[in-house]
Amino acid sequence: MAKGALRHKDHFHGSDLELIEEIYHIRKEDITSFSANINPLGVSGNLKASISEHIDAIQTYPDRDYRQLRQVIADYAGTRPDNVIVGNGSTELISLIIQTCSPKKALILGPSYSEYEREVSLKGGSTIYYRLKEEKDFQMDIADFCAHLNDNLDLLVLCNPNNPTSTAISRREMRTILDACLEHGIFVMVDETYVEFTDPEEKISSVPLTNDYTNLAVLRGTSKFFAAPGLRLGYAITGNADLIRQIHTLQNPWTISSLAEIAGRLMFRDTAYIQETRELIKSERARVYNILKTWKNVKVYEPKANFILVRILTEKTDADELFDLCIRSGMMIRNCSTFPFLSSKYIRFCFMSPEDNNRLLALLESRLESAE
Repeated sequence: MAKGALRHKDHFHGSDLELIEEIYHIRKEDITSFSANINPLGVSGNLKASISEHIDAIQTYPDRDYRQLRQVIADYAGTRPDNVIVGNGSTELISLIIQTCSPKKALILGPSYSEYEREVSLKGGSTIYYRLKEEKDFQMDIADFCAHLNDNLDLLVLCNPNNPTSTAISRREMRTILDACLEHGIFVMVDETYVEFTDPEEKISSVPLTNDYTNLAVLRGTSKFFAAPGLRLGYAITGNADLIRQIHTLQNPWTISSLAEIAGRLMFRDTAYIQETRELIKSERARVYNILKTWKNVKVYEPKANFILVRILTEKTDADELFDLCIRSGMMIRNCSTFPFLSSKYIRFCFMSPEDNNRLLALLESRLESAE
């Protein structure tokens, strides 16, 4: 095998650019990451223009209760500040909610993000999967799903829109699921990392349901939509006052830095940036999906988020080869074979600028055509 060639077990997350540098000898600055699912516009203009003016904030502790930040988040998300919990990225909040619920058995969608199962196991619980079926384009059958709920389950974790399938559960369908979970005493954690990229008119967000259901917590972050993974700022919304009290008891003080607190207040108020992001993703999502639907050697699943799952139909190439091909051209896609129930015939990539999207599509199309 040639030096630097892809090894069978080399599977990269969107944040693994340093590892890519080491293996492929390509500077991370020269890589366009279609794998990280991050807003192609980059950081909010409000944040870029103003954050340096607040550098003196690091000389003092932030407000321990983050009252101003929670108010801004509440205004942005459409809830009350008392229902908002802030944390050091949504990862911390996932951990805190699972610690608080301490589930003996949890139900997770498959395929989906692996961190949920890890956190449940760290708390001593076990996890089972509800498998989304490829033959149904990974769309959830709500009636069948609810039939799998039972009194032995303590926690249900839903990524909505789901990663990596980019499918979504509507608010109306989520209400049906929550009603069924109430009957069985199941708490529901909904990870809405990608919901801000969806079309608001489709009414996917479960935040309004936190006013009606105490068995619900909704999680969001700033890593993807606001292109700020290094900021480590996340938040949860719940109407369960007992859960909020228990999390505050467990959570270390000042988990969000003074600068991250200020950055959040600047970003969530940047309405022009928010609108520009939604318009770009909506346009490119439709355009790229419609192009891919015409290709003979792939199957695509209608995306709701800012990324798309693609199944490779030809036997003459796979996700390993396409990843290797793309990275050598300075573009990083996601090999989905590490997700539960997916094989090396699946790739995922996010929507970037029209020019970058065209460049990726041209490379993939050329390789797939040569495999016919």
